[in-house]
Amino acid sequence: MTSRFSKFKSRSKGRATSAPASFRWRAYLLMGFVACGACGLIYRAVSLQLVDHTFLAKEGDARVSRVATIAAHRGTITDRYGEPLAVSTPVDSIWVNPKELALATDQIPRLASALKQDRQELERRIASNLDRSFLYLARGRQPSEAEQIKALGIPGVYLSREYRRYYPSGEVAGHILGFTNVDDAGQEGLELAFDHWLAGEDGAKRVIQDRYGRIVQDVESIRPVRPGRDLVLSIDLRIQYLAYRELKAAIREQRARAGSVVVIDVVTGEVLAMVNQPSFNPNDREQILPATYRNRAATDIFEPGSSMKPFFVAAGIASGKYDDHSIIDTSPGYFKVGSWPVEDEHNNGPINIATVLARSSNVGMARLALSLEPKQIWNTLTGFGFGQVTTSGYPGESAGLLANYSQWRPIGIATMSHGYGISVTPLQLAHAYATLGSFGLSRPVSFLRVDSPPGGQRVMAPPAAKELIGMLESVVVAEGATGRRAAIPGYRVSGKTGTAWKAFAGGYSTDKFMGVFGGVAPATEPRLAAIVVIDEPSAGLHRGGDVAAPVFSAVVGGALRLLAVAPDRPINAPDDVVPAPTRAGVRTAALQ
Repeated sequence: MTSRFSKFKSRSKGRATSAPASFRWRAYLLMGFVACGACGLIYRAVSLQLVDHTFLAKEGDARVSRVATIAAHRGTITDRYGEPLAVSTPVDSIWVNPKELALATDQIPRLASALKQDRQELERRIASNLDRSFLYLARGRQPSEAEQIKALGIPGVYLSREYRRYYPSGEVAGHILGFTNVDDAGQEGLELAFDHWLAGEDGAKRVIQDRYGRIVQDVESIRPVRPGRDLVLSIDLRIQYLAYRELKAAIREQRARAGSVVVIDVVTGEVLAMVNQPSFNPNDREQILPATYRNRAATDIFEPGSSMKPFFVAAGIASGKYDDHSIIDTSPGYFKVGSWPVEDEHNNGPINIATVLARSSNVGMARLALSLEPKQIWNTLTGFGFGQVTTSGYPGESAGLLANYSQWRPIGIATMSHGYGISVTPLQLAHAYATLGSFGLSRPVSFLRVDSPPGGQRVMAPPAAKELIGMLESVVVAEGATGRRAAIPGYRVSGKTGTAWKAFAGGYSTDKFMGVFGGVAPATEPRLAAIVVIDEPSAGLHRGGDVAAPVFSAVVGGALRLLAVAPDRPINAPDDVVPAPTRAGVRTAALQ
């Protein structure tokens, strides 16, 4: 019994002495692990803070720091009195990060419904652009609509602030203003011509965003935004609307294919109105088609018919061979130039030049033109601006067609004298009449407001120009004249009708016409010059005196009253204030 107890004690004592050594070994091992871990953490902390700090800071900034664009506000376009014609309104564009949105494909149907887009098409666009981080889904949405889409909380969907052009006058000034594209850059009209002036320069700033793309803090300004500059046009919106209304009514009444009206301030050369039909509304992008937005008044050329005759008379007066007393014998109402006949509707016999203009005698005008040197005619026509673009700077403006006099033949001179074989634009023809109205001083055409009359180039002596204006007054008031419907109560009007067959491949159409009237008013001291063109009237009337002259009367008469131009004729004055031409006491011009 004693021996067993002794053995038990000896074994217990052995275990007691060996236990502390084993515990210490495990403690040392654990402390070693802890020390190694601490050293590793210290090394890693030092490495992150000192060695990899630049790289990590750059990567961190790339995830939360962004360079945000500050959209520049495009300049406002106003008429001469400050009425807004084109303004930029804030809109939002919706874009996505396809990589982020691909992680929430179950949200695409909601997004498609909110955008009013086809779900399958949207899924296809997202799937085919997974390698990109930016994709526009919709441009130019109203801010309230965009906020509703943002409020859906769909990952990867973002908004960006932009500006979209709005035109308060709609189609009334659509052609002259043109329009901008979705990025608010000018594409047509004055928006394009003055894009460098109107367009601002976008700014940039560095910001911090959260993981939802929301800006948390503005860090710094990188580039300040430069807004576009405002543009003040020469256009008078009151006259512009008046011209638009009258032309549209005339096109509808005459069932015409198209038409144009241009009104120019004779004193300054400013374009006060320019309208076309058919027109378009630049606010409706579905209407922005080449067939509708083309500004016919500046780009389209046509043969002006008898509205060219005053400028051949100007050449005759400048030559010294003709004046207001000159007589031209048009008997027997026709004559041949080579094998080509030149005819009048009636045999007018010997008549003075005022009557040649009033009755639009082709024979009289051809005889006058053939008696002049071709170079004399050329110098006069080019002086009035034919065959060259005006100084307006309007995009796409045509120079018309005027061959050099070295290429002219007698039959060409005869046909040009009554408006064939020469092509002009409505703007070009209006500028020529404005030059005549300023008594022979050709001023630059301007679409910008002019605060004082600019200088010009003298192309005709003032006495000769006044003499011609007096002759042109007979076109409106003389018995049997072609332009009597252009008369304006209270104002004396000088002008000329024009009716021309339209050219087509192989010749001229005998059932398609251009009706034209051009003139100035008041005749005593012209303030306004205007051109009215009616293309292919088909309601039964086709002459310029029937379809274009009434529009001239309504537009110019209304404009003179809007501008408070004093009347130069009693309201109740008889129509035939210009004395009828007499054959006594006048001399016959020498015709060769």
